[in-house]
Amino acid sequence: MIDISHVTKVYGTQLALNDVSFHVEQGEIVGLLGPNGAGKSTLMKIITCFLPPTKGEVSVCGHDIYEDSLAVRRCIGYLPEHNPLYLDMYVREFLLFIAGIYRLDHRKDRVEEVIKQVGLTPESGKRLGQLSKGYRQRVGLAQALIHDPEVLILDEPTTGLDPNQLEEIRQLIRTVGKHKIVLLSTHIMQEVEAMCSRAIIINHGAIVSDDHMKHISSQELTRKFHQLTSQN
Repeated sequence: MIDISHVTKVYGTQLALNDVSFHVEQGEIVGLLGPNGAGKSTLMKIITCFLPPTKGEVSVCGHDIYEDSLAVRRCIGYLPEHNPLYLDMYVREFLLFIAGIYRLDHRKDRVEEVIKQVGLTPESGKRLGQLSKGYRQRVGLAQALIHDPEVLILDEPTTGLDPNQLEEIRQLIRTVGKHKIVLLSTHIMQEVEAMCSRAIIINHGAIVSDDHMKHISSQELTRKFHQLTSQN
């Protein structure tokens, strides 16, 4: 599970997150929805131990980000907004490198499994620099999934995908989310409607709405979101 309690983040004089609290259980796909600059990426970087909060507490799978950050990182698969890849490496070479970082057994078998899982097979013999943006995004998803983490943190995971790729990745995330915690950020309403079981709207660093999709209509969620974006 992910447990976030009264998290605040300040950059100089800028308040990026303001007293954010929520809890996520296994099997939930939670969409962090908000306009650009709302604080979504900052929150994800705190959960994944890339940034410390100014105040507040965060635990992932029972591990505190202050006291046991390595354990937190082991149980998280993370795809950041700007997907960092070694463009001179080949697809399999890169994924074997990531598998080695996690000290996985049967690395070659696991690499082949994840290549098939994310639909990389047609491009798996290429260098990363030769791939389209959509296939680079698939490589990013593959490296996030390769160690079979309990939690997936995905920052704008469908960026750059064409319509066919978009539906395939959405289906993959829905399938993975049946057995894991998935927390994904987006500023696109349709992404939340297509993939998520729960929507958290964040604006100016604060949570302004937190609803399970079964308890709120898509029209009501859209209305709330449009009200916020029109105020920014």
